Amino acid sequence: VLSLLRFAINPFILKSSLLCFTCCSIIIIFAIINNKLKMSSAHNLRPILPARGSAVVKSVSSGDTVILLGRPATPEAKAPEVIFTFERVSSPRIASKINNNTDEPGAFTAREWLRNLVIGKSVSFETRKQGATAGDRVYGILYLANPDIPSETWNLGVESVRRGFATPKISSENGDAADAPAADADDASGEEYDRQLQIAYQQAKSEGVGIHCSIPPPLVRNIKNAVDDYNVTDLVRLALSKKQNIKVVLEYIFDGSRYRCHITDDDAVFSNYRYSNVTVLLAGVNSPRVGNPRADPPIESEPFAEATRSFVEQRLLQRELYLTLHGSDKTGSCLVATVHHPKGSIAVELLKRGYGKISDWTARMMDSLDLPALRIAENGAKRINAGVWQSYKPPELSTASSLNGQVIEVLTGDTLSILPNGVDYDNESRLIRISLASVRAPRIGNEKIGKADEPYAIECKDRLRQLTVGKQVKVEVHYERDIPLATGTEKRAFATLSVGKKSDIGELLVSEGLATTQRHRDDEEKSPNYDALCLAEAAAKEAQKNMYASQEYKKPTTNDLTDPKKAKAYSGSLVRAGTLKAVVEYVFNGSRFKLFIPSENCHIAFACEYLRCPQPTAPAGVMQQKTAEPFGDASKRFAKLMVHQRTVEINARGVTLGGVITGQMFFGQGAQKKDYTIEILGAGLATLDEKKIEYGEVPKLLVDAQGAAQKNKVGIWSIEPKDGDAKKTATKTKLTERVVSVRLSEIRNGSHVFFTQVGDDAISVIAESMKVFTNTHGTRGAPCDVKVGKVVAALFDDGNGSSWYRAKILARKDKSRVSVLFLDHGNVTDVPVSTHLRSLDTELSTTRIPAVAKEAVLALIHVRPLDDDDGLNAARMLQSTAWGKDLTAIVHCEVEGRSVVTLYSSKEVYEQQDARSINEELVAAGYARAAKKSEVDLLTAAMADTNNLVRLTANIAVAQEEARKSRAGMWRYGDIGDEDEDE
Repeated sequence: VLSLLRFAINPFILKSSLLCFTCCSIIIIFAIINNKLKMSSAHNLRPILPARGSAVVKSVSSGDTVILLGRPATPEAKAPEVIFTFERVSSPRIASKINNNTDEPGAFTAREWLRNLVIGKSVSFETRKQGATAGDRVYGILYLANPDIPSETWNLGVESVRRGFATPKISSENGDAADAPAADADDASGEEYDRQLQIAYQQAKSEGVGIHCSIPPPLVRNIKNAVDDYNVTDLVRLALSKKQNIKVVLEYIFDGSRYRCHITDDDAVFSNYRYSNVTVLLAGVNSPRVGNPRADPPIESEPFAEATRSFVEQRLLQRELYLTLHGSDKTGSCLVATVHHPKGSIAVELLKRGYGKISDWTARMMDSLDLPALRIAENGAKRINAGVWQSYKPPELSTASSLNGQVIEVLTGDTLSILPNGVDYDNESRLIRISLASVRAPRIGNEKIGKADEPYAIECKDRLRQLTVGKQVKVEVHYERDIPLATGTEKRAFATLSVGKKSDIGELLVSEGLATTQRHRDDEEKSPNYDALCLAEAAAKEAQKNMYASQEYKKPTTNDLTDPKKAKAYSGSLVRAGTLKAVVEYVFNGSRFKLFIPSENCHIAFACEYLRCPQPTAPAGVMQQKTAEPFGDASKRFAKLMVHQRTVEINARGVTLGGVITGQMFFGQGAQKKDYTIEILGAGLATLDEKKIEYGEVPKLLVDAQGAAQKNKVGIWSIEPKDGDAKKTATKTKLTERVVSVRLSEIRNGSHVFFTQVGDDAISVIAESMKVFTNTHGTRGAPCDVKVGKVVAALFDDGNGSSWYRAKILARKDKSRVSVLFLDHGNVTDVPVSTHLRSLDTELSTTRIPAVAKEAVLALIHVRPLDDDDGLNAARMLQSTAWGKDLTAIVHCEVEGRSVVTLYSSKEVYEQQDARSINEELVAAGYARAAKKSEVDLLTAAMADTNNLVRLTANIAVAQEEARKSRAGMWRYGDIGDEDEDE
């Protein structure tokens, strides 16, 4: 300051100097204050650890350093960790990047002694020195109870020195501190601690233990790394060949299912791999991945990744455990192994808590017996939405999750068509296509495009046919898939099928080596029996069954006699052979089939002798060669229901010019054996050859069967001929309308009803007859033939007491219950077999007294199903309008056993000039819609007088326009469009 004053010669310089002096003074003052504040804050800083306490040892870094794990602030928070080093003790440095991955002598032995002693245990600590932040190293003393004498407490620093695993940082000559932090001045126990270290050090030197031992010298590991120093697959092959587990220490946890392991096994088998590092993937589990904040850009952890890693660290980190090796990943750099923990399976515990999902590609390497526990644990986590399953929802199914039904056809080795119980087989759309869940059968080829069958495709399909066709099955649907087809996509249900005592047909096919287990992605739904399928597949491979056999597959060859020349040449031997067993492979129509005869190893085209069946609609994708005839499709469905893919008996009688073998066909066994020709004639779905009847060639039994169907007007005979046309061709006969008075006996939906004709004497006759039957037999059930289609007596309580009524068995619900249709009323219900069924007297059969309740549909309208609000409203409106009244019905015709009618609420309404029918009222209310023009044209073409139909068509069109403009019913959201019409 004095020098500055002397330098100030003039006022200007003096002013500048004073300003400079003031600035410098301010800077110096701020620096002094800042320095004092730092010193004060360092002096008053809250310690990382208290002076004394206890904590759990998470891991051991070296012979003198551990990582202590504290308690988290909240259950969701991460537990704090502190690096704790023994005060004034130095252990040999273990291999790391700092020392070129080379151990100092005895470093690994020292680390292992401390690790085995304290890992995962609670220890007491006493802090001596610690840094300024939570991540700094803490120096102090650790205490642990003597494992041999629990009442004695070890000072681990002193104990490690005594065993030769560390040395004190105190010079033995002058007692000065070496390169470690000095003890606090107020530490009264510091000198005592130093004295104990010196005593322990001298004892270790005198005994020549640990690093003080010269023979053998302290261990220095020869560390190896997988991939760089050896092939992982070689280690896997060695372990599998010796069937031996390998001992490792889990040094690092990448995430819940990936670990870095250090092989410590001292068995001679693994001597070449001892002290090597390898990455291990936990078999059967895939846990959320932990992110990498150092990456560019940073990678965030997946949900629950940190919690999963913490869970595994607390149980596996630095534990010495055994691994069962199963294989390696596709890169050959990681082992796939099961980790064996003394307290259980870590894989199961992870899945149970939702800390991972089953990894199918690693699970397939495991022993199949270990898989059910994993699947049960994962399913449990799904049910409670634990962990990674917190947003999981079971798959939504478009079909029922469980159903019972009859198998109508086996399409491939893993796909079937099933008719649900209680559903009438009046259309192919009634069938539900089901595939076996998690099962893949060999694919059937396609000769048209030159694609051959896969090996065992035929055998697998035939085995599935033997197990299921014609039988009642229980279906449990697990998931659905969109299957691409030539015409678009189909939503296919995948399910487990059980037949009788066979709980899983898919598992049976897999166990016989005819199918394989489907390989799913980890996020795909699969069969709950997936592990059982894998076990069955493994057993089939072990036994070398079918597709796993060592010999080369040879496709079976058959003699194709569908060729006319071959059929004519071979027909004589078939005729002479008498009764032959055959399998119906394909149904062309109600009387023509393709059969396979196993005893002759040949395929033939076969037609039932004397029969003529109406032409059915051509299959999808096939050009219609001939015009489809009424009841043609019904006749074909009857054949599929009775004999398709079944084993039948045939008696060949001859051969046609086209090479079709003709004869008789029988189906069923023993007392249930039936003549197919009689059955289809009795159903009215076929006719006899008129010329052969005239020539007297047709057996009387067949003529009588046709006569009974004709008398009862069932099937084809329900279409009345226009006049005495000599040809009697049903398709050319013009139908005549009739007006009758009726009462409804059952309403199925808004356009499907059953009615009885007012004044029909048969109503009172059958009612009185069934009363007599009830009085004679009582109301107790009796054994009877319980088969689908059989007419029996069924017990029903109409509110006035139980009585017997005539009923037709529609389907079996289970072993004890069936679904029946009461023929004289039209209602359907399920009844117990043992208490509610008995055989019907012959004089009460439908061949003697036809069913008095007639099935009908309202002409030229369509309604929605009952599960739709508009469909339910349509049924309710029909009930309120027509139930309990004498209605007037115009019966236009009968189509496939159903009368097509126009209903009027009374005779008076019908006789009015502008009378509105119930059909029109449903349309006007918006609960029904008009039929398509093609349907109208088809119906009017068959009618002799079309006036009523034409007038009804026009009136319905007006009513529909009225409903559409007023937005009534189904029109409330506007036009319904083509999609609604196609439903």
